[in-house]
Amino acid sequence: MIVIPAIDLHDGKCVRLLQGDFNRVTVYSEDPLEMALSWQKQGAKRLHIVDLDGSLEGVPKNREIIVAIARELSIPVEVGGGIRDMKTIDGYLRGGVQWVILGTAAIRDSRLMRDACETYGGHIILGLDAKDGQVAVQGWTERTALSVREVVDRFRDYGLAAVIYTDISRDGMQTGVNVEATKRLAQMTEIPVIASGGVSDIRDIEKLVEIEQDGVIGVIAGKALYAGTLSLKEAIAVAGGGRS
Repeated sequence: MIVIPAIDLHDGKCVRLLQGDFNRVTVYSEDPLEMALSWQKQGAKRLHIVDLDGSLEGVPKNREIIVAIARELSIPVEVGGGIRDMKTIDGYLRGGVQWVILGTAAIRDSRLMRDACETYGGHIILGLDAKDGQVAVQGWTERTALSVREVVDRFRDYGLAAVIYTDISRDGMQTGVNVEATKRLAQMTEIPVIASGGVSDIRDIEKLVEIEQDGVIGVIAGKALYAGTLSLKEAIAVAGGGRS
């Protein structure tokens, strides 16, 4: 299982939000590239980046920073936030990003999702953000009537690289990963699942390793790493060394 450090960008800075709330933001670094290089130096095999401003506005707002990070690092980078058209997808992939994450666009424009998967096979990830089993979009500011199962079934045969499942109610709260919900999702699809939201300490990594056989290939960690309650090196060791 791979442990993936997260960098969330807001106004060009590395931040963390509580439950996706822009009114509850903590700045951890004024230099996202420096932070990215630090995670790589500590052993990260992949980096997760979210353009928070892009998620809200529907267009990339921190693209130059993201591309600079992708080109500077020797490890692969996955990016989400504000990606709503093929031009943006193409720009990121040509700019050195390895995987593009589609969330809101996937829900609202299934044609874009299909075109993206057909054109860039193996480089598209579905970002599935949910609260109480219902999927949310637009930077988590809008709830939909769709269930997690409905969305996963919709894209079952698209050839996705993975599904990132985030429990919004736990994101940034360090209250523990929703292991049961993550396991249920992994068991209902053959698409590899990456857990996200709520990682607090090494015990969460240990719990996720136990369901790796169900199809959970990785976990994204943010607040716990920045707050120091989780050591990246220890997490990678417990997870089995990680892979890209």
